[in-house]
Amino acid sequence: MSLATLLTPERRAFLVSALRYGVAGVFNTLVGFSIILALDLGLHLDPHLANAIGYAVGICVSFALSKLFVFKARRTTRSAPLRYVVAVAVAFGLNQGVLTLAKLILPHGAPWSVAAQGSAAVTYTAALFLMSHFWVFAHQED
Repeated sequence: MSLATLLTPERRAFLVSALRYGVAGVFNTLVGFSIILALDLGLHLDPHLANAIGYAVGICVSFALSKLFVFKARRTTRSAPLRYVVAVAVAFGLNQGVLTLAKLILPHGAPWSVAAQGSAAVTYTAALFLMSHFWVFAHQED
């Protein structure tokens, strides 16, 4: 079986979307984190408020990038913004569940905390991509 046989148009589209999602994620992280630092360190806003504002902007930027760049070839329903908010909430719930579980089963210490946070972040990212691909921005037939 050749690579060309395995790489069907649907699989190729999925891989391209995953690559674009990664690029958009790096850009979105830079935007959100820059806002958090500017508000916290530059304007001396309460760190929690700065963090919340940065994440709120990040969610909006992420939705726009997903719609216009990551899944741009797809027509979406009017419910896409609401679906995106639901997907973010579900992904965050999974993130928190994995973090809680990892903190329960892993030993204590900085390297293990990094591993727990990393596992939670990977879970959030993968879950949000899959929900975005198959539900939020799923192709709508005419």
